[in-house]
Amino acid sequence: MVIKRVLLIANWDWVLYNFRLPLARALEEAGLDVILVCPPGEYFERIKEAGFQLVAWELERRSTSPFKEWSAMRHLVRLYRELKPDAVHHFTIKPIVYGSVAARLAGIPRVLNNFTGLGFLFTDTLKARLLRSLVAPVVRLAARGDRYVTLFQNEHDRDQLISHHVVQAERVFVIPGTGVDLEKFAVQRNRKARQAPVVLMAARLLLDKGVREFVEAASQMRQAGVAATFQLAGQIDEGNPAHVPPRVLEQWVAQGVVEFLGHRADMPELLRQADIAVLPSYHEGVPLFLLEAAASGLPIVATDIAGCRMVVQEGENGLLVPVGDAEALATALKRLIENPKLRVRMGDNSRMVAASKFSIDSILEQYLEVYRKFGILDAGSTVAGV
Repeated sequence: MVIKRVLLIANWDWVLYNFRLPLARALEEAGLDVILVCPPGEYFERIKEAGFQLVAWELERRSTSPFKEWSAMRHLVRLYRELKPDAVHHFTIKPIVYGSVAARLAGIPRVLNNFTGLGFLFTDTLKARLLRSLVAPVVRLAARGDRYVTLFQNEHDRDQLISHHVVQAERVFVIPGTGVDLEKFAVQRNRKARQAPVVLMAARLLLDKGVREFVEAASQMRQAGVAATFQLAGQIDEGNPAHVPPRVLEQWVAQGVVEFLGHRADMPELLRQADIAVLPSYHEGVPLFLLEAAASGLPIVATDIAGCRMVVQEGENGLLVPVGDAEALATALKRLIENPKLRVRMGDNSRMVAASKFSIDSILEQYLEVYRKFGILDAGSTVAGV
């Protein structure tokens, strides 16, 4: 029997390590030869140590140099021709753009383009609009035909790109996020109501994650005498144009309004010690932090955007606030901080939402079904536990 080969491609080893190893393992268990492709970085060796095949892609995330970008796409074409995959699966915008072109030039039979949120490129800044005017036509032209399918994490993102004629409506799937391990992220039993609840935000330190609004809301509540501890976990992503400048972060820490925890690898334990989860992001696919918080049985405060609404049901397991509104964020947080019974009720509902809609097994099965429909996996292929 001929074993089919699939490449999973991202612009950052952090993306593959933190979000895509369960999918890679499920595809291997289903009988595929899986190779991960990304630029080498901090997580490169960790992916190898986890037992996965890994190939380096010569790409600089921060680069806007036409020569370097052209060189990165040419390198991807060479990799595709050398590795001869039966299918390639692209994550994030650069791999989608360059990979779609490379796959057409290399004659790859099957291409999956996976948008995990529209991100900076689809914001309303001048730089984003200019880049979008260049990128959208490339994707529109390169990713046409029966060999291409597109995956989104929510219907809003899907509808936006269909309306702009970037993707083909008949070759689109929506899979809500990356899923969450319900055993790893479990409810803290016998959680006692604290005098000063812990409010946790965990995200890359980007301005469009709403970090500034979180700090401002914490400052407002401190001035109002609201008893709570505000924690911020994450790291600065200087490869993203919207990153929080280090000097600004230093100023926030010096003010003492929030506890800055830096990057944390122990999210299950961190969430077990928290009482409220918050994510005031401007745009999301389906944020993993909210899935992990929901599975951990926490009430959630998030912005009223499509990706967050996938997880947060207003008034049931959390509260939704307008984007960019620190005052509304403070009001919502204050309501939960001062109402322990409401926190418990919403936290219980969060766990039910996570279990019913976002379990890792359910999400992986949806990915496998796309692979079956696309002819990459046999119709009867299964994975133990999925």
